[in-house]
Amino acid sequence: MTDVDATIVGAGVVGLAVARALALTGRSVLVLEAAEGIGTGTSSRNSEVIHAGLYYPTGSLKARMCVEGRRLLYAYCAERGIAHRKCGKLIVATDEHELQAVLGVARRGEANGVENLEMISGAAAMAMEPALFCVGALWSPETGIVDSHAYMLSMQGEVENAGGSFAFHTPFLRASAGGNAIAVETGGAEPFRFTTGLLVNAAGLAASTVGEAIHGLPAGAIPPTRYAKGNYFVLSGRAPFTRLIYPAPHTHGLGVHLTIDLGGQARFGPDVEWIEEPNYDVDPARGAGFDAEIRKYWPGLPENALSPGYAGIRPKIAGPKDPAPDFRIDGPREHGVPGVVNLLGIESPGLTSSMAIAEEVVRRIG
Repeated sequence: MTDVDATIVGAGVVGLAVARALALTGRSVLVLEAAEGIGTGTSSRNSEVIHAGLYYPTGSLKARMCVEGRRLLYAYCAERGIAHRKCGKLIVATDEHELQAVLGVARRGEANGVENLEMISGAAAMAMEPALFCVGALWSPETGIVDSHAYMLSMQGEVENAGGSFAFHTPFLRASAGGNAIAVETGGAEPFRFTTGLLVNAAGLAASTVGEAIHGLPAGAIPPTRYAKGNYFVLSGRAPFTRLIYPAPHTHGLGVHLTIDLGGQARFGPDVEWIEEPNYDVDPARGAGFDAEIRKYWPGLPENALSPGYAGIRPKIAGPKDPAPDFRIDGPREHGVPGVVNLLGIESPGLTSSMAIAEEVVRRIG
């Protein structure tokens, strides 16, 4: 017997989804979180976009989890009255070279099973959004936005209603795996030790640190996490757009895109800034680069209309010169240690994919 059936390290959106899925199977669940509450890290520092599943290599975990997760997320929000809107997205090309990249996104999205995609002319796109400039666009009506905090609160409530519990201000220190029970040690003001049958590392930016502290995993099982900071700038006043606007994608990011929150506030970003240690400061000087990129598709951007907003950090498991890696859901079949699942490199589209990732974890542990 163990003290608890399942322990999840990290109360971000993915950790919450995993905790919910495991609690609904009847397992006793404990969520360890170093911060003061749920979703204080990457989960609260993103665009809150429900991605359709366009960009990721066909057959990859990212592609499959995003498409499945998007369908699950829309259904979940609709059933529970969580604020969201399927506003759609235009991926725009501002010249013929970019048009080829956008066509590539369309082909990949179709291969990934994304519904209702349509390549449209520049004139058609500009008729939809008169402030826009482009020579062609991909229309993705399945893309949307969500109140991510309400979504996380709902999942927290479901975990607690199913008998699960949360330990905040409780950092994970170490664990010993390899037998029928995994011994876990926590820190904080009230450290404690306990045993668990299942340990899921959903620690986001700290996933590599947590994984390296699980004794019993083979050498080389945990890749280092690198930090790709994404800065956002916000628009003063109301943007003349009702849909999300994305430029043609580039390596390690989707370009400086325009998203709109449920209150109508426009924000631009993220860019990609590789950093050594996490920090969330937004350098106002980066606004000049934003301004230039935005004017390619919104020539009428007013002067001095952007101000620093916030920053998020993507937990990358590859460097800036490496191909973009897939999600890693490493369970016993990958590393050979019973009861341990490491979720590594869970960056965008992690929010969209969260419920599908949770279902995949449950499938893999049986």
